[in-house]
Amino acid sequence: MYIVFEGVVGTGKSTQIKKLHKYLESKFPDKEVIVTREPGGTEISEAIRNVVLGTSFEEEMEPVCEACLFAASRAQGLRKIVKPVLDKGGIVLADRSVMSSLSNQAYGRELGFEKVYSINKEAVAEFWPDIILYLDMPIDNGMKRTFDPGGDKFEKLDKEFYKKVEKGYKEMSQLPEFKDKWVSVDASGTEEEVFNKLLAALEPFF
Repeated sequence: MYIVFEGVVGTGKSTQIKKLHKYLESKFPDKEVIVTREPGGTEISEAIRNVVLGTSFEEEMEPVCEACLFAASRAQGLRKIVKPVLDKGGIVLADRSVMSSLSNQAYGRELGFEKVYSINKEAVAEFWPDIILYLDMPIDNGMKRTFDPGGDKFEKLDKEFYKKVEKGYKEMSQLPEFKDKWVSVDASGTEEEVFNKLLAALEPFF
């Protein structure tokens, strides 16, 4: 099973993915359960992450270039990390996925859903998420909580960008290809309160 964590910004994905990892390892001791992230996870994917998120350039990166770089990192990570675990019947937990590109680049950067979907179609191939865990939180609250010491240019963007991203997530949650996989969780409250809500939302899938 391939479970991805999504959310606009500062919703606690990294915290909750660690808690779910520990829980699933205990619940399924005979299965391999791993955590990865997008972009990143492999040597090549992490190098691409540094270029697209953590490097300052004098020239402005074109949105379509950004989308292609994310897709390239994704193509590598899905085949080198996700596929081997799924082939063995394991569980993959990912901090972000193709859904982030379909919200950030398609809606936030205004490239359009069809263009970003087309860029990612070959990169993803058959490795679409089985469950999309969307941690839902007011944008203002999330923006106050987020900080990536490794550098993430998206954390410096303004509220208007994130409002477009949020709109993208909401619209995608209703698309036929994603609707049955989409699990929205209210990310307000303590870590334990949010985790309990997450487990309750996941119960039908296990």
